Order: sequence, then C-alpha cells, then structure tokens
Amino acid sequence: MSSRMTYIQAIREAHRQEMRRDESVMLLGIDVGPLGGLFGATRSLYAEFGPSRILEFPISETGYIGAGIGMASEGFRPIIEIQMADFVTVALDQVMTVVSKEYAVTGGASSLPLVIRLPFGANLTGQGYMGGAGPAHSQSHEAWFCHSPGLTVVMPANPADALGLLKSAVRSPDPVIFMEQKGLYYAIEEEVPGGDHLVDIGKARVVTEGTDVTIVALGAMVHVAEHVAEILAREDGASAEVIDPRTLVPLDEQTILDSVRKTGRLVITHEAHRTGGFGAEIAAIAAQKAFGDLVAPVLRCAAKDVAIPAGAAALRVLPGVAELASTVREVLGSAYPRHGAGLPEFGRASA
Repeated sequence: MSSRMTYIQAIREAHRQEMRRDESVMLLGIDVGPLGGLFGATRSLYAEFGPSRILEFPISETGYIGAGIGMASEGFRPIIEIQMADFVTVALDQVMTVVSKEYAVTGGASSLPLVIRLPFGANLTGQGYMGGAGPAHSQSHEAWFCHSPGLTVVMPANPADALGLLKSAVRSPDPVIFMEQKGLYYAIEEEVPGGDHLVDIGKARVVTEGTDVTIVALGAMVHVAEHVAEILAREDGASAEVIDPRTLVPLDEQTILDSVRKTGRLVITHEAHRTGGFGAEIAAIAAQKAFGDLVAPVLRCAAKDVAIPAGAAALRVLPGVAELASTVREVLGSAYPRHGAGLPEFGRASA
C-alpha cells in the first residue's frame, strides 16, 4: 500500500527497510544515532537498531569512510552519511583511490559494496530559492565522482525515487555515491509505492512528454523544469519533454537520445557550475549520437562559475525558473541554417 512521504522520510524508510531485511547493513556517520543526523534523515532508527548497527564517529570523514571500507571488505554493507557533500573533500583519496578502484586493482576478485550518502547543493526547490549556507556548504560536485571509473552515481529527485534508488544502492555489488538534494528534504511530499519498492539503477524517467524541446534536468532542477514546461505550454504553446536521468553513472543514454531525436532540441540544466559540469557530458553524447536530428544548438542552464554565496545572494548564481525558461526559449527560437541558404546543411533535413 502506498503512502505519502517527504523526500527525507523516504530516505529514512529506505534505511529502515534495508536494515530489517539484511543484518549486514550498517549505518556510519556523525550524529546518526540518537540525534538522527544533521537533517534528521536517520531519526528514530537508533531506537530500533541500536549501537551495534548504527556507529557514531567523531568529526573525521577519513575515519568513518575508512571504517566503512574495512567493513565492506569483510562482508558488511555500510551506508555512510556525510553531513554535507562538501565535507567529503577531505576523504577524496579514500573515495577516488581506494573505493572506486578496488574491483579493478583486484582483477574483479574484490569489490566494496558500500553507499556514501552526500546531501548536496543549496536549498533550491521547484518554486525558488529558500536560503543557503554559503560556499563551503552548498556545492554540487557530482561530476567529480562521475569522472572516477568504478563508482555508481545516483541522484533521485523525488521521494519515490529516493526510497527505491537507495534500496537498490544498498543491494548493489558496487560502491554507490548517493547524491541527495538537501533542498528537497522537506520541500516536497508525494505518494511512494508500498512493498519492496525498488528503482533500477541506470534507468531514466520521462517526467513529462513533449514534442518541441527536450529538457534533461538533474536533482532539484527536475522540479524547476516541470514548472518551466507548464509556463511554456501556457504562454508559448510549446511542448517540453522533461527527462530525469536519476542515475548519472551508468547513464541511460537511450532514453535521452530517443527524446532528442523526437524533439530536435536539447537543454540541459543542473545546479552544479557550468564549466566541467555533467551537463557537458550529456551535450557531448547528443552531439555524437544525435547530431543529425538536432535543429538548434544544445544549451546548458547551470550555476555561474563563482563560489555559491550565502543567503539570498545565491539567487544571482544558481539557475532558477526564469533562467531556465529563457534558455529554453532561446533554443526554441533558434535553428541551424537550412540547405539552400548559402551554407552547408546541418541537423535534421528540412521537408
């Protein structure tokens, strides 16, 4: 039976279900016990599972990620909560050098089935900005992990996917970086399927169907994209198809390419900085595999390449409804030159 949950309740419920299902699932982090974590993601779990399953550590990301590595190598399945994604930087050597490469350096003889939960980004929701915590607490660094072979990288945008993907991540034989948008924790409440709800890793979701432009949106920007699609339909008569990849590595290229081949236009949006962001990878895939179907340039709508300010000043840096709507309208209003216009023909052949 389904039930309504907030994003953070779904994450908490995924922990509870997996810890009940498998005694090897452990929870590690700072204040994840009686306090229930910095944001409350693990609240009430300690009363049920106690100190033998929920291990609290001092402020040392290298310490508890290292402990998680050792536990995973001995048959446990640790879930490691980093209080904020920004803080994982002090343990990148362990994540990038040890966790991601264990399978390769052992010739497939060993893997590290652990999940590292990273609450990332500023408090951006579908309707606007709700405040932030400054440049060292509001970053979106998913591209770092996508660039490290051996890591699975997932990024759910709604409660049902948060629950289903976290459960699938715990059961994965590979290490998973679980990117959870902290701005969504309490911002949305939706219906979540009951039972053993799982979401396949590596399968995108078509959020809204459309025919004129494809918007590939990551994390909280999925909700911004939905809002923009409604505005475009109402004010411009344009039909936008919104795609939520849900998993960045492995990426469901087929769903994205099928949409681009249908609409001929592509906009990619994420809260991470524009330069080197994962949107560039999606743009490259479209350029390589669907170039003949494109009738307009591929554009990105992302954060400016500056440090994320604290408070409302972040509005000047982060992408929002206005920025994304403007970018999509630019794509809708532009087209490559056609055959006979004095330039080579590009993109989809005109009728």
